[in-house]
Amino acid sequence: MSANDFVAIGGFVILFALMLVRVPIGIAMGVVGVGGFGMIVGWAPAFNLLATSPLRTLTDFNLTLIPFFILMGVLATRSGMSREMFRAANATMGSMRGGLGMATVGACAGFAAICGSSVATAATMTNIAYPEMKRAGYGDDIATGVIAAGGTLGILIPPSVVLAVYGYITEQDIGTLFIAGVLPGLLAVVMYLATVRFWYGRHLPAGEPFSLAKAISALRDVWAVSILFLAVIVSIYLGLATATEAAAVGAVMTALIGLVRRRLNLSSLLDCLVEALRTSVAVYTILIGAILFGYFLAITQTPQKLTFFMVDLGLGAYGTLALIMVLFVIMGCFLDAMAMIILMVPIVYPVITMLGFDPIWFGIIIVMTVELGMITPPVGMNVFVINSIARHVNLVTIFRGVLPFVATDVLRLILLIAFPAIVLYLPQTMQ
Repeated sequence: MSANDFVAIGGFVILFALMLVRVPIGIAMGVVGVGGFGMIVGWAPAFNLLATSPLRTLTDFNLTLIPFFILMGVLATRSGMSREMFRAANATMGSMRGGLGMATVGACAGFAAICGSSVATAATMTNIAYPEMKRAGYGDDIATGVIAAGGTLGILIPPSVVLAVYGYITEQDIGTLFIAGVLPGLLAVVMYLATVRFWYGRHLPAGEPFSLAKAISALRDVWAVSILFLAVIVSIYLGLATATEAAAVGAVMTALIGLVRRRLNLSSLLDCLVEALRTSVAVYTILIGAILFGYFLAITQTPQKLTFFMVDLGLGAYGTLALIMVLFVIMGCFLDAMAMIILMVPIVYPVITMLGFDPIWFGIIIVMTVELGMITPPVGMNVFVINSIARHVNLVTIFRGVLPFVATDVLRLILLIAFPAIVLYLPQTMQ
């Protein structure tokens, strides 16, 4: 082993040690990246990197869509759109056995289309849907399991901040990634609905009898969500706007709709801006740390060496892909979705390209794998978010409720690997 290899191994050991003592991952990656780069190249270039790299990241036009989408989600939440989505879904599906659980999945999907965050979706729906399901007689395991699984739709159904970060790291078109996520996202919704209906449905009560008038009234209230989703996704699909331009339009439209409907005023709008700023700063901190860490990886040639190592294992293309996916699921026990993508994609992406897999397809596959990690025992981020809100429900109960959805996720991944056209069909038809 060369001296650079020892520095690389030491860097990873220090990185995980810092994470174990709860140093924020962006700071940990930045410290290791600059320190490792300095030990190999010299401290003057390392400090110059520290001075210039954050500025380049903060002023990168392609990354401005992140704060816009975050602001769009905050404004939508404050405007009550998440509650409207739940009422509409409940009015259309609530009369069936398990209908309230299915309505929760539908509301999670609708909110994901304007939020882009798994954690935010899970937290919002815990406050809205969990009390309703408890009143209807749902057990804690089923109620929290449905929310934990439905929350994962937040990072797949576009717009998705995690997909945007993947596109930035791998230099793939973010708009194309968003469009590629549409059909897999719809497949995820359908499979979750089927899981609730056929796995849990026989044990769950039916809701109030279906009322066409009530359903039409509730559906009328979700016009804002529909307009926002179409404005963002259709404009990208038709080539009328880039992902960044669509994000800006979406954020402005959400604010205007909230003001027109008197769900927002100048004071609440300012609060939303502050909240979005705080979240954006956290995301940018992780991004800057990841970029600094990326220079360290490049100088030690860690991705290239890992590529040759994994190829030399002789597992074949799909065996290597399975190994990478298992690694992401294990990492999901300790890290959130953003941290996993930023830390692991620069390392495994060269392996994927060498094996000949489509990078757009791999982006969707790996985001779905990250979703699986967020609800997989012993530590799933969405499970802990729900537990922090519904404190009387212990983690074992939530994990018990989420296990059928874990099986559903595994089946969905197998389908997407076997039939890549599900992911690639819409991107191939873009203008």
